[in-house]
Amino acid sequence: MNDLEKLKHLFLFKDVTEDDSHSEPVVTFGSIIWGVLLRMAILVIITMILMYQLGNNEVWYLSLFLIWLVALYPGWQQYQNYESRMKKFEDETLCGSCKHFSSESQLCKLYDVHVTTNDIPCEGESWEPKSNY
Repeated sequence: MNDLEKLKHLFLFKDVTEDDSHSEPVVTFGSIIWGVLLRMAILVIITMILMYQLGNNEVWYLSLFLIWLVALYPGWQQYQNYESRMKKFEDETLCGSCKHFSSESQLCKLYDVHVTTNDIPCEGESWEPKSNY
């Protein structure tokens, strides 16, 4: 998936499918935050243009509602879906139970490689259990 398609996923609130965890991750914690910030910035710019064009300052009340409706709420929903996908990923893969696995970025911190269901970076040789502490 190229960068333009990733931007389209973030901006249009596209959700990932179950097949997306088999390849390089499309949605990570950082991409969700980046998508929310992108949508908020676009709304702020549109609000500023409308305030300048209409000449009144009453438009910003509407923009607060739109920021929640268009930026924050879909980002929260994406995060909830991402969290459930990561829990499922952690249960189904060897890397998910390793202490080197970062669920925020679906990354092996030891090898600095995105982990997928089809590819285990260390082939299980560097696996260490997560501590409960």
